[in-house]
Amino acid sequence: MSETQTNSLAERLVARFGEVLSKVETVRGETTVEVAAGDLLQVATALRDEPEFDFSELIDICGVDYLGYGQNEWETTSVSGAGFSRGVRGEATGRFDWEGRPRNVEMERRFASVVHLLSIRHNKRLRIRTYCDDDALPLVPSLVALWPVANWFERESFDLYGIVYDGHPDLRRILTDYGFVGRPFRKDFPLIGNVEMRYDPDKKRVVYEPVTSVVPRVLVPRVIRDDVDLQQAKAEAADHWQEN
Repeated sequence: MSETQTNSLAERLVARFGEVLSKVETVRGETTVEVAAGDLLQVATALRDEPEFDFSELIDICGVDYLGYGQNEWETTSVSGAGFSRGVRGEATGRFDWEGRPRNVEMERRFASVVHLLSIRHNKRLRIRTYCDDDALPLVPSLVALWPVANWFERESFDLYGIVYDGHPDLRRILTDYGFVGRPFRKDFPLIGNVEMRYDPDKKRVVYEPVTSVVPRVLVPRVIRDDVDLQQAKAEAADHWQEN
């Protein structure tokens, strides 16, 4: 798809929905729009039904937690010739167990539900991001009535992030075990988990116990570089993208 075609999609989205879209951007050929939870069903219905867009296929729905616990442990302003060990040492806020997990975190627009759509007729893709208004009860409308395939995607997002999809016909966990406590993909969920299981030969069954065999680790396993080489690489990449 050419850049002109993609920009045309962004322009038509702005012309059709106007201020209903709080943000429209095209980066590296991918168009993303931000829609408030109260406007999501209206926008999604138009994108599916109107021939100008015809996004008949929903490809994916995923949750996002924009919290960044542990980020400070991975920041570096230098480059190591020997590589950067993921086994970071030292104690910081990124390391915690279930009892010591952060509570009542206040952050502007922490949770979001991201929808990926495909128009087979026009050969175009679109990403819709909807932020949840309340972190204590992340809530967005369900899209199951528009695209039935959204059913399990929304259940997965609910299971892993705790995002509630209002109107879902059967919103229950889909990946975690029965009685699982917490939302494992949230950034404030301990990497070591809450409980571990083992087979008890005396009871002749699997039992759950508090985690004792794993040392708390940082939940954000990444390196955030901000050195001269990185800035130069970003500039060269931007120039290459503009030239091509």
